[in-house]
Amino acid sequence: MTGGVYNSVNNISEYLNLKTQNELLTEENKRLRTLLYNSTNNHDSIQLDSTLINSPYHFTTANIIKNTYSASTNILLLNKGTKDSIKEDFGVITTKGIVGIVDNTSKHFATIISILNTTSKISAQLKKTNHFGTLTWNGKSPYFSQLVDIPKIAPVKEGDTIITSGRSSIFPKGIPIGTIHDFKLDAAENYYEINIKLFNDMTNIEHVYIIENKDVPEITNLLKSSSSNE
Repeated sequence: MTGGVYNSVNNISEYLNLKTQNELLTEENKRLRTLLYNSTNNHDSIQLDSTLINSPYHFTTANIIKNTYSASTNILLLNKGTKDSIKEDFGVITTKGIVGIVDNTSKHFATIISILNTTSKISAQLKKTNHFGTLTWNGKSPYFSQLVDIPKIAPVKEGDTIITSGRSSIFPKGIPIGTIHDFKLDAAENYYEINIKLFNDMTNIEHVYIIENKDVPEITNLLKSSSSNE
């Protein structure tokens, strides 16, 4: 019943915010058309990317109907659930970047552990190199997240982009997260503690994409088999 109430309230706010959302969709359509035309107008340089054809990732669109960002353990509510084949541990993103991970589901709804949640830990890396660490949140600003465990030998610079590392079965590599705002070495001076300015405005999210990795069952079974043989 609570989910239904939030859904009704969201329908009203979505109507009132229609102009803004249309502008965002227009911007995204423009970006996609640019990519499409650039590829079709350069026939000599086109190469078939088999990773796209055989991609294990399936995307489902959804709307956020409740969003919290001022608590220490923030949760979002989606208008899609098990009837839409949504399951726990599916990744959630927008056209701008990462949002969080599906935590619980009902028939029509799902909750997401936001990246603005002090329990959230997501593998992330510097876009320019393969140095990776863990994306966390210190519970302070909703516009910033923190990247830890980046070794001090990494070429860290303000303004550099941070992306998902692909070192988990939830998010593919390359999903944008944000840019380096500032950084410092930890107490032992072995790793950087990096402050990330998020691409997403986590206080104003509506349309999202849910990511399913169709290879997860095979990976899980393989790992279980390997563990049982030890």
